[in-house]
Amino acid sequence: MKKIFILLLILIALPLVVPTPGRAIPAFARKYGFNCMMCHTAYPKLNDWGQRYRDNGYQLPGQAGREKTAFDSHTPIALRTTTGFNGYSVKPNEDASYRTTSGFGMRGLDLLAAGVLHKNISALIIYTPRIDEPFADYTGSGESQPGALESASIIFSNIIPNAFNVRVGRFEPAYHLLSSKRSYYLLSSYDVYEYQTGRNDFVFGDNQIGVEATGHFRSGFKYGAGVVNGTGAKSDNNKFKDVYLTLSQTIGAGDGQSAGQRIAAFVCYGKQPLLSDSLPAAVSPTGEYDGCDNKAYYRYGGSASFNWKTFNLAAMYMRGLDDKALNTIDEAKDYEYDGGLVELDYAGLWNNRLVASVLYNWVAPPDYDKLNAKINAYSALVRCYLGDLSALNVALHGEYTYRKLEAGEVTMAENVYSVLVDLGF
Repeated sequence: MKKIFILLLILIALPLVVPTPGRAIPAFARKYGFNCMMCHTAYPKLNDWGQRYRDNGYQLPGQAGREKTAFDSHTPIALRTTTGFNGYSVKPNEDASYRTTSGFGMRGLDLLAAGVLHKNISALIIYTPRIDEPFADYTGSGESQPGALESASIIFSNIIPNAFNVRVGRFEPAYHLLSSKRSYYLLSSYDVYEYQTGRNDFVFGDNQIGVEATGHFRSGFKYGAGVVNGTGAKSDNNKFKDVYLTLSQTIGAGDGQSAGQRIAAFVCYGKQPLLSDSLPAAVSPTGEYDGCDNKAYYRYGGSASFNWKTFNLAAMYMRGLDDKALNTIDEAKDYEYDGGLVELDYAGLWNNRLVASVLYNWVAPPDYDKLNAKINAYSALVRCYLGDLSALNVALHGEYTYRKLEAGEVTMAENVYSVLVDLGF
């Protein structure tokens, strides 16, 4: 533990002594010649201006129709990767001893392309290419990163100015009021986003394929409503589409990202099929099939984001409910669970060169569920950004998580820590 604290102190000191490298401005900042901090509190987390820029279809607010297109400006491509040292220890039960391992590793590569195609028409594509080397684990038998089209969407902005915008394709849905895709944390996911139940393939944290309408107003009110497959990147498995609605209100100047105080609520409703082998399957040439005996599920909850100076306190609560037919533990009961998170972020030093954060995650399955673990996770990180004012796009990143899992009488404790270099350009 002492070594970890020493490493974190080094991370804090480095920005004060390391000379600034040459400029490497990510795609949007390159287009305008802006400082990266124009849109980010510190990358990858958006500030209020960055959120409004995203809401406006990657067009500067007030400049719609006068933007240079992707064909008239710099090639709108950015890349991101991380590399560094990782450590892990696990205690399988209360009576066992910790088992530990560590090593150097890389965390893949993201390719991002985005820009304006025409007045009020823009696109975003995020592709993670398959990477076979370095290998995923000690066996060397699998890829370290599967190929995936994480996002690919066309945005039609200002159909009704500000009040009605449409996004089509695969995208991060509006019910991600706290974005797990733009979190500072690299190893500690929002556990409730990834929790999966019984016979239900829906994962709250997945990007979805479908269509979404959004709007924002000067009063601080925003809405998002969508119709999606609900199966992540997979083809749909029944004719019923999932639907969702999210509403938020920001009080004070700002958008709740780095200024103003935001409260929000969301609800998702979908259906999951229980396939019957006695019925012939109809499979579309594009992959969809006719799932039958569909059962409903819900996800609903709320979030809040409070700002004071350079502190941001964010909280989220979600309740999940699956029809009893989807419950593999007790088919006489609906499967209900709770989860949430609380995160406190701080950005300081000159030009937000230092970011510190603490995060608490929890997921609570029903008491009768002895298979899925109750999760309590505590995380902390420090990020120090290197570079000159125009391009703080290299971050030295230290992160630690303690996670306790309880499934009936079985408990497990994990410690995960990393010291990484996070690069975006």
